[in-house]
Amino acid sequence: MSQRPFIVPVFIPHAGCPHRCVFCNQSAVTGCAQPLPTPAELRERVAAFLKFRGRRRRGSQIAFFGGNFLGVAPETIKSLLAEATGFVRTGAVEGIRFSTRPDTVTARTLTLIEPFPVHTVELGVQSMAPVVLARSQRGHTPEITVEATRRLKERGYAVGHQLMVGLPGDNEECLLATGRSVIGLKPDFIRIYPTLVLPGSLLENWHRRGLYAPLTLEAAVGLTLKLYRLFRTHAIPVIRMGLQAAEGLPPEGADGVGPHHPAFGHLVMCAAFRDAVRDALDSFRPAGPSLRLHVHPQSISRMRGLHNATIGELQERFGFEQVEVCPEPALAPDDVGVGGIGRVVSTITGLS
Repeated sequence: MSQRPFIVPVFIPHAGCPHRCVFCNQSAVTGCAQPLPTPAELRERVAAFLKFRGRRRRGSQIAFFGGNFLGVAPETIKSLLAEATGFVRTGAVEGIRFSTRPDTVTARTLTLIEPFPVHTVELGVQSMAPVVLARSQRGHTPEITVEATRRLKERGYAVGHQLMVGLPGDNEECLLATGRSVIGLKPDFIRIYPTLVLPGSLLENWHRRGLYAPLTLEAAVGLTLKLYRLFRTHAIPVIRMGLQAAEGLPPEGADGVGPHHPAFGHLVMCAAFRDAVRDALDSFRPAGPSLRLHVHPQSISRMRGLHNATIGELQERFGFEQVEVCPEPALAPDDVGVGGIGRVVSTITGLS
């Protein structure tokens, strides 16, 4: 996916979900329990969001998020898709996307959506480890995800996989095994979310009883970075890391417990740049009291770290009096020139 589309989000809170997974309280994720949008409400919401598109005329998609779209009643699916299709026919948007559980991708549901201009389907994979899926009470097996992905790809849909770090029973080895299994399915893109203990979820009950402990923010960032690097080395884009308010997590009142941060994805990228430079300096330290780092202009904030945290850490760890970050358009956005552009390291592979 060379260019991310302009997304018009339409939330369908917990619609179509036959049961609650241990981590899920969809009314907390989407702010409050809400009915499905009526056709008039859908038209109003899409029209309002399209005003924010500015001059960007291509690549817009209406996205149904926040529930299990293909688990909704068939007549409701057709009604929502028909209303969204009207915007496609007028040229206001290019297509439709939605998120759904892997076990709702069946021959029947695929036939149901076939007449509509659906471009992208995101699967709530979460994990490919049987023990993690069972302890999270997902209600499906990894084989269901394999079959759902195959069916969607055979029909020409772009397929995204949504994964979670910090699920009950998961660990680094298990998580990376999930990553490798997903790579084998060749999704078009990935989203990675940290597991939060949301109010009203079974996980909250386990947390109160000492049966589950969420990841620290540092641990969640570290594990997400490992997944990110794994997918990037196999040319699979990671389009989102962390929950964002725009995707349904309210800015206050329902954040729960765990590694939520409004700039979670930025923290992961900062860690990628920090680790690449730190590893390079462990094997090669430029002479002198100062360090100059060269990065692509769009990567300057990632190199400096949130609130210049990486700068301070490099100074403290290696004794530099000054660390300067210089823009260098000739470098790739994932690369860093350490002590000059003659020595370049990758934030993805760590190789120079």
